[in-house]
Amino acid sequence: MARPLAESFGQVLTSDIYPYGFGSVRDYLAVPYEANAVDWVITNPPFRLAEEFVLRSLIVARRGVAILARTVFIESVGRYRNLFLQHRPCRFAQFTERVPMIKGRVDRTATTATGYAWLVWSKEIKTQNPELFWIPPCRKALERDSDYSDRL
Repeated sequence: MARPLAESFGQVLTSDIYPYGFGSVRDYLAVPYEANAVDWVITNPPFRLAEEFVLRSLIVARRGVAILARTVFIESVGRYRNLFLQHRPCRFAQFTERVPMIKGRVDRTATTATGYAWLVWSKEIKTQNPELFWIPPCRKALERDSDYSDRL
């Protein structure tokens, strides 16, 4: 995710808890970050820790937070009470295509039955009702052969 982001942003800082060979190795939830340390936090957090990632990121980011998560992330009374009641995302962008994800690598032939979406919190946009939109089919148009090289 960091390489495409670097094409649009001046500087991209990367980290992961596992040494996948790209970015620094660190535990985002365990290592302290200063408040307002970066403009945006854009991440694909571990599903079971996504709520904690969002809450931490809302402190770390000056402008906003975007997470790529399973669509079912918006479900659950506990998550509603702990996150969405006080911190409503401004946008919910649902992929119309299934986005196959394989831990630590990419695979051109992978498939999945899991739906994914981008949830975006902007500190500049306060809303009671997030904007919902669909990301049209785009995988074939956006993929590059270099996405499937040995390096991540």
